[in-house]
Amino acid sequence: MNHNPLLPYLAEGRIEAGCDEAGRGCLAGPVYAAAVILPTDFSNPLLNDSKQLTERQRYELRPIIEREALAWAVGVVDNKEIDKINILKASFTAMHRAIDQLQVRPEHLLIDGNRFIPYPGIPHTTVVKGDGKMMSIAAASILAKTYRDDFMNRIADEYPQYDWRGNKGYPTAKHREAIRQFGTTPYHRMSFNLLGDGQLSLEF
Repeated sequence: MNHNPLLPYLAEGRIEAGCDEAGRGCLAGPVYAAAVILPTDFSNPLLNDSKQLTERQRYELRPIIEREALAWAVGVVDNKEIDKINILKASFTAMHRAIDQLQVRPEHLLIDGNRFIPYPGIPHTTVVKGDGKMMSIAAASILAKTYRDDFMNRIADEYPQYDWRGNKGYPTAKHREAIRQFGTTPYHRMSFNLLGDGQLSLEF
């Protein structure tokens, strides 16, 4: 009996890949996206939108998703590329890169959100708040979030003053204060409003 409120698929008997990204609102670091194809009988009571889970639960679920998925992949767009193409395009590009790597070709894509740049040859459906509705999107949100967190934790050691272990690059008061005090790093998104005060970005 599956007590999980999330739906296993949108259309029965179709190979669907759920796609989601992590890090869109961050001031530093890449945007990560994942694409996941789950078996139709996949069930895990913990599975939910990654934002509803604790860090520990996300890392507990990651190996389960990787082991039981029919296919999964992660795509990345770094901060330099984000500055060139803008964050919305970067999010879709990261999703495309994840889909490119899937070992099983999906027949349909389920995209978290309300917009997407169509992937060549595969139809898609956008699902608003999809990470809280569809299992495959929830699974993708967990992979994208944990792999991005791993990256931010690694670079946090290079630049400890920005508290990236704590904020993962999101615009916390402490992160903005560190930018004011120490300037930017090679990981900051210079096209973003880094100080939150109407100034677009700072060059140091």
